[in-house]
Amino acid sequence: MHRYFKPVVFLACLVPLGRLAWRGLHAGLGANPIEFITHSTGDWTLTFLLVTLSITPLRKLTRQYWLISFRRMLGLFAFFYGILHLTTYVWLDKFFDVHEMLHDIAKRRFITAGMTAFALMIPLALTSTKWSIRKLGKRWQILHRLIYFSAAAGVIHYIWLVKADLKKPLEYAFVLGMLLMYRVIAWAIDRRASPNRVVEPRRQIAIQ
Repeated sequence: MHRYFKPVVFLACLVPLGRLAWRGLHAGLGANPIEFITHSTGDWTLTFLLVTLSITPLRKLTRQYWLISFRRMLGLFAFFYGILHLTTYVWLDKFFDVHEMLHDIAKRRFITAGMTAFALMIPLALTSTKWSIRKLGKRWQILHRLIYFSAAAGVIHYIWLVKADLKKPLEYAFVLGMLLMYRVIAWAIDRRASPNRVVEPRRQIAIQ
């Protein structure tokens, strides 16, 4: 039955874009529309990255394993809002001035971190198909660990950008930290339990 939720989730993921368009059509973007759009799309990129990362712990803790079917969609929406965020910077802010953008990347560290975060998302989006999963095999899982580095670079980008009021970027950092901590703890428990999984069947065979 969870498959019927997919269209609902898909439409829900488009709500931030619809809200942004509505505000744009009704002069609701504030005194600096470009800045408003840039910050909104950046926020949603980070939000979708963190929501994507939360799927694995949620499905394991709640045993609602069907949640995994939404992970790819949410990850692609993170990339989609990342494209909108980058497009706002390239088009509306810099008017495709490559020289100025390269200068920004080299001189402004928050731009460097943001570009790094987006660049790391590109191979994730390109290999999000079932064909890529089959073709890459175990390498696909290794490649998709780039999402951790992309999310971390995104959080750093936000922290370096705001400089003064760090409340919101630190909230993102806290959530990311908790999600990464969960994975480290789960990995440690798994590693500790794995020898028992090997030894136990052997004992049973010996008894028999």
